Amino acid sequence: MKPSKINFADIILFKDDDFILINKPPFISTLEDRNDSTTILSLAREVEPDPQVNHRLDKDTSGVLAIARNPEAYRHLSMQFENREVTKTYHAVADGVHHFENKLVDAPIVKLNNGTVKINKQEGKEAQTYFTTEQAFKNHTLIRCNPVTGRMHQIRIHLALLKASITGDETYGGQPFFVSSVKRGFQLKKMTEEEPLMKRMALHAFSLEFALLDGKKIKVEAPYPKDMKALLKQLQANLR
Repeated sequence: MKPSKINFADIILFKDDDFILINKPPFISTLEDRNDSTTILSLAREVEPDPQVNHRLDKDTSGVLAIARNPEAYRHLSMQFENREVTKTYHAVADGVHHFENKLVDAPIVKLNNGTVKINKQEGKEAQTYFTTEQAFKNHTLIRCNPVTGRMHQIRIHLALLKASITGDETYGGQPFFVSSVKRGFQLKKMTEEEPLMKRMALHAFSLEFALLDGKKIKVEAPYPKDMKALLKQLQANLR
Protein backbone atom coordinates (compact mmCIF):
# COMPACT_ATOMS: atom_id res chain seq x y z
CA MET A 1 0.00 0.00 0.00
CA LYS A 2 1.43 3.34 -1.07
CA PRO A 3 0.80 6.44 1.08
CA SER A 4 -0.76 9.54 -0.39
CA LYS A 5 1.50 12.48 -1.17
CA ILE A 6 3.31 13.49 2.01
CA ASN A 7 3.92 17.12 2.92
CA PHE A 8 7.14 16.99 4.92
CA ALA A 9 6.17 20.04 7.00
CA ASP A 10 3.02 18.25 8.17
CA ILE A 11 4.91 15.39 9.81
CA ILE A 12 7.45 17.46 11.78
CA LEU A 13 7.22 16.98 15.56
CA PHE A 14 10.30 18.96 16.64
CA LYS A 15 12.79 21.20 14.89
CA ASP A 16 15.83 23.25 15.93
CA ASP A 17 19.10 24.26 14.27
CA ASP A 18 20.48 20.71 14.47
CA PHE A 19 17.64 18.20 14.32
CA ILE A 20 14.26 17.53 12.78
CA LEU A 21 12.13 14.84 14.40
CA ILE A 22 9.21 13.59 12.35
CA ASN A 23 6.24 11.28 12.75
CA LYS A 24 7.04 8.85 9.94
CA PRO A 25 3.93 7.59 8.15
CA PRO A 26 3.64 3.86 7.41
CA PHE A 27 4.29 2.43 3.94
CA ILE A 28 7.29 4.61 3.16
CA SER A 29 10.94 3.57 3.41
CA THR A 30 13.39 5.54 5.52
CA LEU A 31 16.27 5.37 3.03
CA GLU A 32 16.61 3.65 -0.34
CA ASP A 33 13.73 1.72 -1.90
CA ARG A 34 14.18 -0.05 -5.22
CA ASN A 35 10.42 0.04 -5.80
CA ASP A 36 9.74 3.66 -4.92
CA SER A 37 11.83 6.79 -5.39
CA THR A 38 9.96 8.58 -2.60
CA THR A 39 11.57 7.95 0.79
CA ILE A 40 11.88 9.89 4.03
CA LEU A 41 15.38 10.94 3.01
CA SER A 42 14.25 12.13 -0.43
CA LEU A 43 11.45 14.18 1.15
CA ALA A 44 13.90 15.71 3.63
CA ARG A 45 16.24 16.66 0.78
CA GLU A 46 13.48 18.71 -0.80
CA VAL A 47 13.57 21.14 2.13
CA GLU A 48 17.01 20.60 3.71
CA PRO A 49 20.46 21.08 2.09
CA ASP A 50 22.26 18.21 3.85
CA PRO A 51 19.94 15.95 5.91
CA GLN A 52 21.17 12.66 7.35
CA VAL A 53 18.92 10.06 8.93
CA ASN A 54 20.33 8.78 12.22
CA HIS A 55 18.39 5.50 12.37
CA ARG A 56 15.82 3.53 10.41
CA LEU A 57 12.26 2.36 10.85
CA ASP A 58 10.88 -0.54 8.83
CA LYS A 59 8.81 0.56 5.85
CA ASP A 60 5.54 -0.49 7.51
CA THR A 61 6.46 0.96 10.92
CA SER A 62 5.19 4.42 11.81
CA GLY A 63 6.48 6.84 14.44
CA VAL A 64 9.22 9.16 15.59
CA LEU A 65 12.37 9.37 13.47
CA ALA A 66 15.38 11.67 13.93
CA ILE A 67 17.03 13.54 11.06
CA ALA A 68 20.26 15.51 11.55
CA ARG A 69 20.51 18.87 9.78
CA ASN A 70 24.31 19.07 9.81
CA PRO A 71 27.32 16.73 10.14
CA GLU A 72 28.06 17.71 13.76
CA ALA A 73 24.51 16.88 14.81
CA TYR A 74 24.68 13.57 12.95
CA ARG A 75 27.90 12.57 14.74
CA HIS A 76 26.52 13.71 18.10
CA LEU A 77 23.38 11.57 17.90
CA SER A 78 25.14 8.65 16.21
CA MET A 79 27.50 8.41 19.19
CA GLN A 80 24.52 8.31 21.55
CA PHE A 81 22.98 5.47 19.57
CA GLU A 82 26.31 3.63 19.56
CA ASN A 83 26.73 4.11 23.33
CA ARG A 84 23.09 3.11 23.97
CA GLU A 85 22.28 6.47 25.49
CA VAL A 86 19.12 6.97 23.40
CA THR A 87 15.84 5.82 24.93
CA LYS A 88 13.61 4.29 22.26
CA THR A 89 10.01 3.37 23.06
CA TYR A 90 7.74 1.50 20.69
CA HIS A 91 4.12 0.45 21.09
CA ALA A 92 2.94 -2.81 19.58
CA VAL A 93 -0.39 -4.60 19.54
CA ALA A 94 0.28 -8.30 19.93
CA ASP A 95 -1.91 -11.34 19.38
CA GLY A 96 -3.05 -12.99 22.61
CA VAL A 97 -3.21 -11.78 26.21
CA HIS A 98 0.16 -11.22 27.87
CA HIS A 99 1.23 -9.78 31.19
CA PHE A 100 4.80 -8.49 30.94
CA GLU A 101 6.47 -6.34 33.58
CA ASN A 102 9.81 -5.10 32.29
CA LYS A 103 10.35 -8.53 30.74
CA LEU A 104 13.82 -8.81 29.23
CA VAL A 105 14.42 -10.82 26.09
CA ASP A 106 18.15 -11.34 25.55
CA ALA A 107 18.39 -13.33 22.33
CA PRO A 108 21.01 -12.89 19.57
CA ILE A 109 19.77 -12.22 16.05
CA VAL A 110 21.19 -13.22 12.69
CA LYS A 111 20.08 -11.86 9.29
CA LEU A 112 18.93 -14.31 6.64
CA ASN A 113 19.36 -13.97 2.89
CA ASN A 114 15.61 -13.60 2.35
CA GLY A 115 15.41 -10.31 4.24
CA THR A 116 14.18 -11.75 7.54
CA VAL A 117 15.97 -12.65 10.77
CA LYS A 118 16.07 -15.50 13.25
CA ILE A 119 17.35 -16.17 16.74
CA ASN A 120 20.79 -17.78 16.69
CA LYS A 121 22.78 -17.96 19.92
CA GLN A 122 25.95 -19.14 18.19
CA GLU A 123 26.16 -16.82 15.18
CA GLY A 124 23.77 -13.98 16.02
CA LYS A 125 24.59 -10.46 17.19
CA GLU A 126 23.57 -9.57 20.73
CA ALA A 127 20.07 -8.13 21.05
CA GLN A 128 18.08 -7.10 24.11
CA THR A 129 14.55 -5.73 24.44
CA TYR A 130 12.38 -4.95 27.47
CA PHE A 131 8.61 -5.47 27.27
CA THR A 132 5.84 -4.13 29.52
CA THR A 133 2.09 -4.59 29.12
CA GLU A 134 0.27 -1.28 28.69
CA GLN A 135 -3.24 -2.70 28.34
CA ALA A 136 -4.68 -6.18 27.91
CA PHE A 137 -7.78 -6.71 25.80
CA LYS A 138 -9.85 -9.85 25.21
CA ASN A 139 -7.55 -11.42 22.64
CA HIS A 140 -4.80 -8.82 22.16
CA THR A 141 -2.33 -6.80 24.20
CA LEU A 142 -0.86 -3.32 23.83
CA ILE A 143 2.81 -3.67 24.74
CA ARG A 144 5.51 -1.07 25.42
CA CYS A 145 8.79 -2.14 23.86
CA ASN A 146 12.18 -0.68 24.82
CA PRO A 147 14.98 -2.03 22.64
CA VAL A 148 18.47 -1.70 24.11
CA THR A 149 20.19 -2.66 20.87
CA GLY A 150 19.00 -1.80 17.36
CA ARG A 151 19.03 -4.96 15.30
CA MET A 152 16.93 -5.46 12.20
CA HIS A 153 13.40 -6.70 13.06
CA GLN A 154 14.47 -6.99 16.70
CA ILE A 155 11.15 -6.18 18.39
CA ARG A 156 9.27 -8.35 15.92
CA ILE A 157 11.36 -11.49 16.41
CA HIS A 158 11.66 -11.02 20.19
CA LEU A 159 7.89 -10.76 20.58
CA ALA A 160 7.47 -13.83 18.37
CA LEU A 161 9.87 -15.63 20.73
CA LEU A 162 7.51 -14.76 23.60
CA LYS A 163 4.58 -16.14 21.57
CA ALA A 164 3.26 -12.60 21.35
CA SER A 165 3.65 -11.92 17.63
CA ILE A 166 2.67 -8.45 16.48
CA THR A 167 -0.84 -8.29 15.04
CA GLY A 168 -0.60 -8.20 11.25
CA ASP A 169 3.07 -9.24 11.18
CA GLU A 170 2.57 -12.43 9.21
CA THR A 171 6.33 -12.76 8.59
CA TYR A 172 6.81 -13.59 12.28
CA GLY A 173 3.56 -15.35 13.08
CA GLY A 174 1.17 -12.43 13.56
CA GLN A 175 -2.44 -12.67 12.43
CA PRO A 176 -4.40 -9.97 10.56
CA PHE A 177 -7.15 -8.23 12.53
CA PHE A 178 -10.69 -8.24 11.17
CA VAL A 179 -13.45 -6.05 12.59
CA SER A 180 -15.85 -9.00 12.33
CA SER A 181 -13.80 -10.77 15.02
CA VAL A 182 -14.92 -8.28 17.69
CA LYS A 183 -18.04 -6.59 16.29
CA ARG A 184 -21.25 -8.59 16.44
CA GLY A 185 -23.42 -8.29 13.42
CA PHE A 186 -20.65 -6.81 11.33
CA GLN A 187 -21.48 -7.70 7.74
CA LEU A 188 -20.05 -6.72 4.43
CA LYS A 189 -21.92 -6.13 1.24
CA LYS A 190 -22.43 -9.23 -0.82
CA MET A 191 -19.50 -10.30 -2.98
CA THR A 192 -17.09 -8.22 -0.87
CA GLU A 193 -14.26 -9.92 0.97
CA GLU A 194 -13.39 -8.40 4.34
CA GLU A 195 -9.97 -6.77 4.50
CA PRO A 196 -7.84 -6.42 7.66
CA LEU A 197 -8.42 -3.22 9.62
CA MET A 198 -4.67 -2.52 9.52
CA LYS A 199 -2.92 -3.36 6.29
CA ARG A 200 0.42 -3.64 8.07
CA MET A 201 1.85 -4.79 11.39
CA ALA A 202 0.66 -2.90 14.47
CA LEU A 203 4.03 -1.38 15.44
CA HIS A 204 4.61 2.30 16.18
CA ALA A 205 7.76 4.13 17.33
CA PHE A 206 6.11 6.08 20.14
CA SER A 207 8.95 8.18 21.56
CA LEU A 208 12.64 9.03 21.33
CA GLU A 209 14.73 10.60 24.10
CA PHE A 210 18.28 11.88 23.64
CA ALA A 211 20.61 14.81 24.39
CA LEU A 212 20.90 17.83 22.13
CA LEU A 213 24.29 19.35 21.35
CA ASP A 214 24.06 21.63 24.38
CA GLY A 215 23.48 18.63 26.65
CA LYS A 216 19.79 19.28 27.19
CA LYS A 217 17.68 16.12 27.08
CA ILE A 218 14.55 16.08 24.97
CA LYS A 219 11.81 13.50 24.64
CA VAL A 220 9.61 13.61 21.56
CA GLU A 221 6.42 11.56 21.26
CA ALA A 222 4.62 10.65 18.04
CA PRO A 223 0.81 10.37 18.02
CA TYR A 224 -0.64 7.14 16.64
CA PRO A 225 -1.57 7.18 12.96
CA LYS A 226 -5.18 6.63 11.92
CA ASP A 227 -4.93 2.87 11.40
CA MET A 228 -3.37 2.22 14.82
CA LYS A 229 -5.97 4.43 16.52
CA ALA A 230 -8.75 2.59 14.71
CA LEU A 231 -7.42 -0.79 15.84
CA LEU A 232 -7.14 0.28 19.47
CA LYS A 233 -10.61 1.81 19.36
CA GLN A 234 -12.08 -1.50 18.24
CA LEU A 235 -10.16 -3.44 20.91
CA GLN A 236 -11.22 -1.04 23.68
CA ALA A 237 -14.85 -1.04 22.56
CA ASN A 238 -14.86 -4.83 22.76
CA LEU A 239 -14.01 -4.63 26.48
CA ARG A 240 -17.28 -2.91 27.33
